[in-house]
Amino acid sequence: MSADGEALKRLMQARYSCRAFRPDPVEDAVIERIVDTARHTASWNNTQPWELLVTRGTETEHFRQALLSEVRTGKPGPDMDWPESYPGELGERRRTCGYALYNAVGIAREDREARARQSMRNFELFDAPHVAILHIPQVLGPYGALDAGGFLTAFMLAATAEGLGTIAQAAVAAYPDLIRRHFGLPEDRAILCAISFGYADETDPVNQYRTEREDVGEILTVRGAET
Repeated sequence: MSADGEALKRLMQARYSCRAFRPDPVEDAVIERIVDTARHTASWNNTQPWELLVTRGTETEHFRQALLSEVRTGKPGPDMDWPESYPGELGERRRTCGYALYNAVGIAREDREARARQSMRNFELFDAPHVAILHIPQVLGPYGALDAGGFLTAFMLAATAEGLGTIAQAAVAAYPDLIRRHFGLPEDRAILCAISFGYADETDPVNQYRTEREDVGEILTVRGAET
């Protein structure tokens, strides 16, 4: 494998969903470098549909409090429908991930109250000093979301390269009306997800567990004669 290939693989393996952050802010220059890297993501007809709104300082705290208030009184209604079900191995992977999280923080499977508290951590943004809101034009539909997914991955990898922790949060995007209202975004912008980010609190047990990945043979099918 080439040196670039090895470096990319290390970043892919190093990235994880960080669920506890230190309060230290990230310098603007670092954030700009991350976005400067991620902007080279491929997109359908080079539409580059993604836009990113990043908070810092008191703006992060204001949004955190607004989000928590909305969650307590409102109902979720994401711009893009969530899956209706997770059949077969999809559900198994989902459950395995959830149980690993609860085990890491000492929550018993039957402790619904503690599980609910852990779920609310999403809306506390895991105490991150920054949150990024990823949004695209509604008119582009699933292909715009596909492009933005590539940007999302590139952003998180670039952040990992800068020594930062990240977590992509569909849960936050379940309240798109609040997000558009709070940040003054137009109604024709689809809210895809939030990305809480900052310096990871490596001492927190929640950041010690890692999810598993299927082997190459389980996901790759090659057809045709070998060349």
